[in-house]
Amino acid sequence: MKTGMNLLLWTDHVSEAQDGVLELIKAIGFDAVEVPIFKTDDLGDYKRLGDRLRALGLGATAVTVMGGPEINPISADPRSRAAAVTYLDRVLECGQHFGCEILCGPLHSTIGLFSGKGPTESEFQYGVETLQQVAEKAEARGIRLAVEALNRFENYFLTTAEQTAKFIRAVDHPFCRMMFDSFHANIEEKDQAAAIRLVKEETIHVHVSENDRGTPGTGQVAWESFFDGLKQTHYDGYLTIEAFGLALPALAAATRVWRPLFPDAEGLCREGLAFIKKNIA
Repeated sequence: MKTGMNLLLWTDHVSEAQDGVLELIKAIGFDAVEVPIFKTDDLGDYKRLGDRLRALGLGATAVTVMGGPEINPISADPRSRAAAVTYLDRVLECGQHFGCEILCGPLHSTIGLFSGKGPTESEFQYGVETLQQVAEKAEARGIRLAVEALNRFENYFLTTAEQTAKFIRAVDHPFCRMMFDSFHANIEEKDQAAAIRLVKEETIHVHVSENDRGTPGTGQVAWESFFDGLKQTHYDGYLTIEAFGLALPALAAATRVWRPLFPDAEGLCREGLAFIKKNIA
């Protein structure tokens, strides 16, 4: 397995201001960083980032979200679905410039947008058709998609591993797979190991995230079950830490982080990586 660190702990757009963070992540012993791609209008920072990562010997994955109803892959409005394809292709283009291997996140629907009821068959079909188009774009750019289920408080479309695997099988494209996230699974799954086993064929990326979004191993996630599931399925992809803090007011508001969850970012990285290595040894 390889380890990664999500850069959303420091920024929602990576620039030269994060050069020291990249060097620190490499020095601590991570194999890769996970790059947020929310701003797509200027490729310059992504090109520069690629140079820095290559110089440091760090791999890269990326994360994005569908930020509004105008780019919703499951919308009944064909213009919104078409805009979602265009947006995700632009995100993938940004990722190409820094050697992105996997683009993960809730690529299936607009985050935080609710209909007041559960997902419909029409929405499922709209999502499948949209992600099939995006998967074609992803294959052309050499980046795999890892679709993420979110808990019921952040979306209503895909909330469990089983739902997400069903969706991935319907998309039926080798460049569209799924991600397993311990934070969301802690809310929605009965058994972390059982959920991981259920989706072993579809899973290509994993987020290691504590129940309070702080340092992995310091909260209430059923970590023994989580790591047992990974071992039982012989998972060998990235284990990427996703944690959130107070450094970015807009992100703190989006993730509802209103109090300190850990003493400092460097300590979280060191302790989190040690925790992963201890459990996969």
